[in-house]
Amino acid sequence: MGRIVQLSKHLINQIAAGEVIERPYSVVKELVENSVDAGASRISIEISNECRNIRIADNGSGIHPDDILLAFSKHATSKISTSEDLYSVKTMGFRGEALASIISISKLTCITRTKDFDCGTKVECENSEVKQAKTGCAVGTIMEVRDLFYNIPARLKFLKSAKTEFAYISELVQSLTLVHPDIAFELKNNGKIVIKTTGQGDTLQTLKEVFAEDISKNLRKVLKTDKMSGLKLSGYVSTPDYMRASKKDYYTYVNSRIVKCPVFQKAIDMVYKNLIGSRYPFIILNLEIPPEDVDVNVHPSKKEVRYKNPNQVFNFIYSAVDMALSGIVEKEKKEEAEIPDTAYVSGSIDLNRIFNKPREEAEKQEKEDKEKIISFPVQNTAKLKPEKSPETAKSEQKTFEQTKFIEEKHVEQEEIIIGQYRKTYILIEREEGLEIVDQHIAEERYIYEKLKKSKNIDCQLLFISDVLPVSPSDKELLEVNKDKLEKFGYEIDFLSDTEAIFRKVPQLISKVSPKEILADILENISGNIDNIEESILITTSCKAAVKANTYLNRFQMQEIIKNWRTCEKPFTCPHGRPISKIIEHKDIAKFFQRNA
Repeated sequence: MGRIVQLSKHLINQIAAGEVIERPYSVVKELVENSVDAGASRISIEISNECRNIRIADNGSGIHPDDILLAFSKHATSKISTSEDLYSVKTMGFRGEALASIISISKLTCITRTKDFDCGTKVECENSEVKQAKTGCAVGTIMEVRDLFYNIPARLKFLKSAKTEFAYISELVQSLTLVHPDIAFELKNNGKIVIKTTGQGDTLQTLKEVFAEDISKNLRKVLKTDKMSGLKLSGYVSTPDYMRASKKDYYTYVNSRIVKCPVFQKAIDMVYKNLIGSRYPFIILNLEIPPEDVDVNVHPSKKEVRYKNPNQVFNFIYSAVDMALSGIVEKEKKEEAEIPDTAYVSGSIDLNRIFNKPREEAEKQEKEDKEKIISFPVQNTAKLKPEKSPETAKSEQKTFEQTKFIEEKHVEQEEIIIGQYRKTYILIEREEGLEIVDQHIAEERYIYEKLKKSKNIDCQLLFISDVLPVSPSDKELLEVNKDKLEKFGYEIDFLSDTEAIFRKVPQLISKVSPKEILADILENISGNIDNIEESILITTSCKAAVKANTYLNRFQMQEIIKNWRTCEKPFTCPHGRPISKIIEHKDIAKFFQRNA
């Protein structure tokens, strides 16, 4: 082994660059975040030469000519100055590493000007050497990176294909446009515009510009603020009938910083777990939290964060998303003048239990806490009124009853049921189009929510029951969970190690074959003991709901639809299947070449 020597400045920067600059994506992220910190309202990103040439231009505040050389040196930044600042970071960048790392592994030209100067500054960097000169330019900064990794062949060899590397960059820019809708972004690849936004400050408008327009039609707004803790969650989540195949469309941010946070993801997953099956929602959520309550200096990529109070953050996100899917945000807007700021209080869910305890305990705790999520204080808003004569009171009562009748009649008229299709789907004429509802899934969702809220389930005694064959392992599984089965209205006795009979079943499914009930219970709980109560509930609601290929008269259809409309989450059944589909009038008219 050789003697210890001091490494050169250039080599130190190249080693550090290995942590900060992993791929072209990293260069784009660091430079665009600098543009955001500079207050830019327009940012242009151009990619070429298989993602090794990157040009980023903005109209931000620019870099002062006296600071330009210092900006490219190691650990030089305008964003923090003391150790205390590190615990209350309010900007995207703060370490002062990015520019020094980039110029050690590429050839960089920077042209910048602040509004206080008539001419700009041009800086050329290569092998960590910096040359400065004056030049004419607009206010803002242009960073042009060429031949990325030209002097690190090993890193260049491990880059993916140009198509893959650009896909990373494209996903990054998509994420940035959603959290900064007030900034106009433009992304070009080899001269071709791939992403372009107008920066109107409207997230839904940005969504339409970046993604398909139909996404915005399937989103629920999330907006919740806790003034005491300084927490605010805003954004959009998709309804459970608009799902994706992976978590790729989880756009989560903390103080507008792109993060991959397990606390965030777990809270979202728990809200959706009984709504979407094995699919995933489309999520755009930004958590605003006091900078001193979150640590962003955890990982070189700055994608990981740690919270001072993770349980509080988990509960806040969980309740906000759950309320949005239940339509609470819209109610808050309508009743804003009537409901005080303290109109609801969040329940407390212990994050350690959720992540570390058995799932059964976690779900039991979640169920108990969920009942406490929303509570409205009772207020006496009655005002003193003069007494009325019996005739006046009778006249007003008659008028009230007539008004009530008219309103009820109007509500019934809103549900124009056309009929039944293939004895499985209910067709409804809606203002926006033709709605097709799966009769079994709609009733299953209603029964599921009703049973979940019910403390006592009506049971039916079976005086005569079929003798059901069971295996020894099935018998053991049923015996271990006998109390849980009884909680939901099932009482099973064993005649022997291989024979069982039902003594009681929920009244809702008293006409279903006991053999069919047992088979479904075993199928749902086998290998999923931690979630047995939920499985029993789902089985019961599925068996109790009207089946497909069953004729329904108009009254029965009205009853199913009326009950389904009252559900808190009327999007999917407990298994995650969608309940309804609306075909818009304009699409029908377009097919028949009519004007909508």
